[in-house]
Amino acid sequence: MKIYNILIKYRFWLSLLAIVLAITVNVTSGFWPSFILYFIGVIGLASHFFIGPLRLIQEPMERGDMEEVERILNTVWYPGLLYKPVRSTYYTIKGNMAMMKQDFDAAEKHLKKSSSLGSPMPEAEGANKLQLGMMAMQKGDMKQGESYIRAAIRAGIADKESEAVAFISMCQIFMNKREFRAAKDYFRKAKACKPKTKQVLDQIKEVEKYISRMPG
Repeated sequence: MKIYNILIKYRFWLSLLAIVLAITVNVTSGFWPSFILYFIGVIGLASHFFIGPLRLIQEPMERGDMEEVERILNTVWYPGLLYKPVRSTYYTIKGNMAMMKQDFDAAEKHLKKSSSLGSPMPEAEGANKLQLGMMAMQKGDMKQGESYIRAAIRAGIADKESEAVAFISMCQIFMNKREFRAAKDYFRKAKACKPKTKQVLDQIKEVEKYISRMPG
């Protein structure tokens, strides 16, 4: 596995080397002896530009090395050439990185690009739209926030913590719209997710203060 990662890391330069060697062999010995080197070089360059190095991101993400993740992302020179599902993943990671830096404008731009491309995994699409919905709510755009969060719930959200966030956010939206029955329904769904994260639990407790006073 490490050898494969090394090949991916240096794939561009190794591919160029293969093509240079192919040209040398072609000049000295003819085309057919150089064919395999041409083939390796072309395939290597194509995979560099169309698939990219995203496989290398897993290990640094697992150990929390965000600087290395960013360095790897920066080696993607032409993201528009990436195969569509890979490009979607690339923009999702870029969006998440921007959110960690609290650069919400960049995060929204990248996540919208990812969302427009679609995702090979519905769960990833759901997480994407949930983040866009949360950012819209932070900007005070409740209508856009509701649209994104509804889309996230339809697409499916992978983990119960995020699902609880989606439901409690919908609850808050309907509380603002004074549609109390719908707000209570979403509140029950949020609690049914049985979240364990302190931030989510605190949010539920805060909303619970107002839910019991609502009519409907």
